[in-house]
Amino acid sequence: MRLKNKVAIITGGARGIGKAVSQLFAQEGATVIIWDLLTEGESVAEGIVAKGQVSEFTNISVTNKTAIEVEAERIHKKYGQIDILINNAGITKDRTLHKMSEAEWDAVIDVNLKGVFLCTQVVSKYMKEAEYGRIVSAASNVGLRGNFGQTNYAATKAGVIAMSKTWTMELGKYGITANALAPGFTLTEMTEQIPEEHLDGIKSQIPLKKAATPLDIAYGYLYLASDEASYVSGICLTIDGGISR
Repeated sequence: MRLKNKVAIITGGARGIGKAVSQLFAQEGATVIIWDLLTEGESVAEGIVAKGQVSEFTNISVTNKTAIEVEAERIHKKYGQIDILINNAGITKDRTLHKMSEAEWDAVIDVNLKGVFLCTQVVSKYMKEAEYGRIVSAASNVGLRGNFGQTNYAATKAGVIAMSKTWTMELGKYGITANALAPGFTLTEMTEQIPEEHLDGIKSQIPLKKAATPLDIAYGYLYLASDEASYVSGICLTIDGGISR
């Protein structure tokens, strides 16, 4: 087991990529703490526990620093450690530049960028004390190459990459690694409403000619969270079928 005896917090772990990460980490021996506003996270945690693994769910917003502080302290007192933070929570509010409202800009910045900052700021304090930690934050290949109608989303994902590189310099001396992971187009609940002909068009642009599954992305998180990546820090691991080559 690659994460045996590790305690991992996974934000946005209720569905999609976050759900796959939660389930995979549990299979690999981690105690999985799911933070999400979606109540489906309770079912994910219960499913993990039903398999004899350890998990729990907390209904929490990554934009609420007080709640994050309270919950992180509770987890640390209960388990004695927080080894891994997966900053996966994120939202989209797509619109072209001149149609995007200030509220749409602010909402995406608040969750995708500020949320990652707040969770890392709070949780990394416990990692510093332990002189061990793995921080992996969700970027996107959109943060590397942009995307039509996603000014807000692309800005947050580029920011996540830059923050991760900065944290590498600030936290490395405490035995903490900080990396970003940039998925490409991934089949999740959010993509189920896309017409088949549009999906085919997207897949045709990908060198591997297929979309990613959540598990494809989860394995990247697993590597960066494991001790196999103990000397890997400050990178952005792109998993997108080669489209960002």
